[in-house]
Amino acid sequence: MKVILLKDIPNVGRKYEVKNVADGLAVNMLIPRGQAQIATDQALKRVEKEVAQAVADKKVQDTLLAKDLDKLNSLIIEVKEKANEKGHLFAGIRKEDLLEKIKAQTKLNISAEHILMEKPIKEVGEFVIPFKVGDKRGSVKLIVETL
Repeated sequence: MKVILLKDIPNVGRKYEVKNVADGLAVNMLIPRGQAQIATDQALKRVEKEVAQAVADKKVQDTLLAKDLDKLNSLIIEVKEKANEKGHLFAGIRKEDLLEKIKAQTKLNISAEHILMEKPIKEVGEFVIPFKVGDKRGSVKLIVETL
């Protein structure tokens, strides 16, 4: 059965993809849970409009964020976390944690895809966290201290 996925579903596909799935999977699981709908012509047209709108909204958001890039470049974020005597944090600082701190200080709506962190920070010290918005780059200074 041909369905349109309404959510990301592991081992099936991503949101708004059109997939051929087993009839039983579609009828018994995906459609009743609101994770998919049957791919009719009307539904396909509606999904195309939603995808186009989402892309346009993302472009506008990135453009506005690129204008406010100076706020982020001069930003210094201080975080206090529990650490052992060697300076290793018990819980690493992830992109999501950093996003919350940035939003609290600047009120900018930045997403995790803009932050270029390969792995969580797990030590006490000063770090420069790079980010990219559109074709512009910048960095945020992060100071991690112990509680």
